[in-house]
Amino acid sequence: MAGIRQTYDKDGKPHKKWRYWYMDWQGKRQWKTGTTDPDRTQRIADSIEAQQRELAEQIALGHKDAPTSSDLAKNRPITELIGEYVDFGRAQGGRGGRPWSVTHARLRETHLKYWQDQLGLRTLADLDGVLPRVEKALREFVCLPRHEGQQPHKPTGKTLMNYAEAIHAFCVWAKGRGYLERDPLEGFARFDTTPKTERRAMTAEEIRRLLDVCAPHRRILYEVAFTTGLRANELRSLTIAHLDAERCGLRLDAAWTKARKAGFQPLPSALAARLAEATQSDSTAELYTSFHWNGNHSRGKHALVVPPDPLLYVPSHPARDLGKDLELAGIPKWGPGGKIDFHAARTAYINFVSQSSGVTDKEVLALARHSDYRITNERYAKARATKLHAVAEAIGDAVLPAEKCATDVQRVAVGAESQVVNACATSTSSTSKWSGRRDLNPRPLAPQASTLIQAAPRPDGRCTTCHNQAHADGPRRSYSCKHDPRQA
Repeated sequence: MAGIRQTYDKDGKPHKKWRYWYMDWQGKRQWKTGTTDPDRTQRIADSIEAQQRELAEQIALGHKDAPTSSDLAKNRPITELIGEYVDFGRAQGGRGGRPWSVTHARLRETHLKYWQDQLGLRTLADLDGVLPRVEKALREFVCLPRHEGQQPHKPTGKTLMNYAEAIHAFCVWAKGRGYLERDPLEGFARFDTTPKTERRAMTAEEIRRLLDVCAPHRRILYEVAFTTGLRANELRSLTIAHLDAERCGLRLDAAWTKARKAGFQPLPSALAARLAEATQSDSTAELYTSFHWNGNHSRGKHALVVPPDPLLYVPSHPARDLGKDLELAGIPKWGPGGKIDFHAARTAYINFVSQSSGVTDKEVLALARHSDYRITNERYAKARATKLHAVAEAIGDAVLPAEKCATDVQRVAVGAESQVVNACATSTSSTSKWSGRRDLNPRPLAPQASTLIQAAPRPDGRCTTCHNQAHADGPRRSYSCKHDPRQA
């Protein structure tokens, strides 16, 4: 039989609303929250229990199917389920059963709150048939200006996919736990996530110019970034204990790497020695205290976490500080090949590794900490313009014909007609020249007009040019060769 109950808070004061219970169709007691009126709460409990009793009779007679777990969950408040999903993520929702990062959890909550307001979601049943509304909302999505004077603009495909993946991941999680019978976003068409801007790989000369102008604490940060390829949050998570001066490298924890895998990243021996020397002082911790980390620019519960005994000082916006140093060094932030931001240090590092002689693909993957070489090759590896021009020049030297020299000047003296006064440096004789392929295959020269004009019979009656025998033609001689001076 259904009933009601008065509950009390920790101070002994009764709650305004009464609690009630009823027996469901399986004979299990279920508790719910009623109203402030005990009589009305009792009537609600009796009505629900009557419905459950009738349902049990219909199932026993075979007139109805037993409700599934999705049927039982469809009337649950969406806020309650989103909270359960976020709690799951913070505990074990990441790779390898590890928790989400602070940033990922914050964005996932923000995106789900947007969908809850945009779609008017109140219960889990409101997700049924929601696919067309989700696609329409994404097509009409507009980014509001952050600063005065800016105009609203359309977001990139990656931003839209971040919002779509939030609600899709929630639906997949709910389906896996029996809260949803099927995924309501099945068949969702993805947006193009091709980056609108590319990061270019800085050259060694540009990096040296940058290191010469920046402050000492940022110089050592840039040096570690350019020689290890670690990301900004990974650099921020390093502590003094992660430095292995004997092995000249950094030990990486699975708790804060992007792939959630532990590893070891080698360092140049000179840099490892300077890092070990820098750990003898508390300068890094003092930098965190003296700058914005003193609480003046806190993000509340989403503030960036600084580990104890940090190895490096990493500002909250490293790309902003890098932009100032680039300006001091006279290096354009935007140029051919893309832009330069802090993550471009990882791009430069991976390019140095991939273009090093004798490095195998397996070693490139290990140093870049990628699981698939396609990620390294398609997203990070860049073609150097200098090498492209060098290849183009080499192809031109092999394919294009050699440049022509000045017109050959022929001697007119008898017996010296074939000698060249100003022969081209690439020619070996007056009667042959290189074919342009440089394959030691000389070809005979075509007859020159000057040769035709100067052709004359020799005393023995032969042609001076081709040595053909002349034919008697009365008192005159006729020549059957093409060098006949009478035909010139």
